[in-house]
Amino acid sequence: MAAGLPFLPPYKDVNGDFRHGVNFAVAVRPHCRRRCWPKHIISPVTTSSLNVQLDWMSNHLNSICTNHRDCAEKLQHALFMVGEIGGNDYNYAILQGKTMDELRGMVPEVVNAIMDGVRKTVSYGATRVVVPGNFPIGCLPIYKTAFETNISTAYDENQCLKQLNEFAMFHNEELKQNIHKLKQEKPNAIIVYADYYKAYQFLLQFAKKQGFDTQRACCGSGGKYNFNMIRMCGAVDATVCSDPHRYMSWDGVHLTQEGYKIMAAWFTGRTAGGAAATRTSSSQRPGKNEISARII
Repeated sequence: MAAGLPFLPPYKDVNGDFRHGVNFAVAVRPHCRRRCWPKHIISPVTTSSLNVQLDWMSNHLNSICTNHRDCAEKLQHALFMVGEIGGNDYNYAILQGKTMDELRGMVPEVVNAIMDGVRKTVSYGATRVVVPGNFPIGCLPIYKTAFETNISTAYDENQCLKQLNEFAMFHNEELKQNIHKLKQEKPNAIIVYADYYKAYQFLLQFAKKQGFDTQRACCGSGGKYNFNMIRMCGAVDATVCSDPHRYMSWDGVHLTQEGYKIMAAWFTGRTAGGAAATRTSSSQRPGKNEISARII
């Protein structure tokens, strides 16, 4: 909403109004279901991988288009968000004790899956696609709780875990290089990398200046970062802060709405709480009556 776009109804909502777009995302979804994972990683939550979501998108477009030309006309001003993808694959691996070498070994396969998803999206008629990168995950309460240490050199000046942030940057660099290649391959499509890493850094600096709580989750079950993997937000004994607009993290994993709003301001070049965001907006951002779709 902060970016001027409406909420997108989920594809599985049988009563959803899809005139302005549709959301194919599935919570805590891995992208590839084992084929690129190191051995012995368990995904306990969902079987709806990226390919399942792409199939849903194909089915939806087939239901609203008579042929490929009709789809191309209907989608010529649509904005497709393909991502952020890969975070959950890495989450499962990291929290189940995989080494940094094993994680880095996953990156090419994860990035290839993202690129395949973008190619499919463009093949359906999309001409404007945004591909987000990964957050600086070493700043998230879930990881700062899991890997808390007394070794001061493990943290940067923002009290984020350096090694995990370096891994996020490694993923993002691989992703950017592949997006550049894909843009040469698909010259008629506008494919843009969304730098979630830099947007989060802007949010972090802005939040610190405004006196936000940048360390703890608003909703949680106590501890240094108000996060407990066994008793997460929603658990019987979890509590919620009275002022979520003064927190960056909602539940230790996701941002608060205020956090997302400030990040959106950075991307669109608008102001965030009186402070000018440093990102210029795109003249090709869709208007309120145009279609958008989200796949994560």
